[in-house]
Amino acid sequence: MDRRSFLRASTVGAGAAAATTLATPLVAQSTRTLTMVTSWPRGFAVLDDAATYFETMVREMSGGSLVIDKKAPGELVGAFEVFDAVSSGQADLYHSADYYFIGQHPGYAYFTAVPFGGTAQEVSNWYYHGGGEELHDELGSIFNLKGLLAGNSGSQSGGWFRNEITSADDFNGLKFRMPGLGGQVLTRMGASVQNIPGGELYQALSSGALDGLEWVGPMADERAGFQEVAKVYYTAGFHEPGSALASSVNLDVWNELSDQHKAILRYASMATTQIQLSETLANNGAALARLQSQGVKTLQFSDDVWDAFGAASKEVMDENMGDDLFAKIRGSFEESLATSASWINKSDGYYVAQRVRVLGQ
Repeated sequence: MDRRSFLRASTVGAGAAAATTLATPLVAQSTRTLTMVTSWPRGFAVLDDAATYFETMVREMSGGSLVIDKKAPGELVGAFEVFDAVSSGQADLYHSADYYFIGQHPGYAYFTAVPFGGTAQEVSNWYYHGGGEELHDELGSIFNLKGLLAGNSGSQSGGWFRNEITSADDFNGLKFRMPGLGGQVLTRMGASVQNIPGGELYQALSSGALDGLEWVGPMADERAGFQEVAKVYYTAGFHEPGSALASSVNLDVWNELSDQHKAILRYASMATTQIQLSETLANNGAALARLQSQGVKTLQFSDDVWDAFGAASKEVMDENMGDDLFAKIRGSFEESLATSASWINKSDGYYVAQRVRVLGQ
């Protein structure tokens, strides 16, 4: 399947701007401005934070010779239209979550998160040292994209609910927001799943259009204000144990860039992942305490609910195995996950359990 000739259109925002003087005296270069469309409203905690970190790092690392013009949803295209905009050349790159685009190919789920998948560290292990980046590019080449990851929100919460979940049957008929393959899992469990952009979630929950939703975690969820309209919060979820964010580039634009600018985009994306993930994890605990002080009840799903998640997840994952590239991506990911877990479970995992037992934290 090759959509490059079909999707390619004239590039918007990729032209050079006014000349700028760099740090080296008497050396002038033209400024290359790239238009980046995003899926996040301006100021959205964690997600727009990552896009802003990336934008800033690229400008500073290039000395101003490469500049990103960041667009919020609606300023050029809608939140879920960014993939096609960059694929076709209407914009130069996007910042989004690739599992929004499983309609283009189910393999894109792996470049955000899959049910019972890897933690943020395990995703990075696979992406940079287990062949994930190359597979992102192989998949992206079908759609005229160069893959980059730029951010990770860490383990996402199980979600906000109006009422407690006492059994897997409580998902039957529940109007719930969850994108990606996790959403397909809840659909299989009887939920009425909707994929709604982040900027519309508060209104959907408060109006009753949704019975519940998952978003990110305490830091982002608090800023979104969900605690004002729902008081039951499940802090662990099956669907996104380490959610990567993507900032993929139109492949024609990528091929036109200098080697230096390509390196800056790639290394800025790596640095964005680290700084944004650490910011999120550093702030989630305090945000959770504030949510609890506002009457939010924090819970965990029971083992029988987790078992139901697991059974439905296997069915959803297996039904995509007829696609050769999906099967290749899944095999690569699971091989890397097994290798990473064989050490992490015996080191970090065991250590943290002992630290909690001995010191209580």
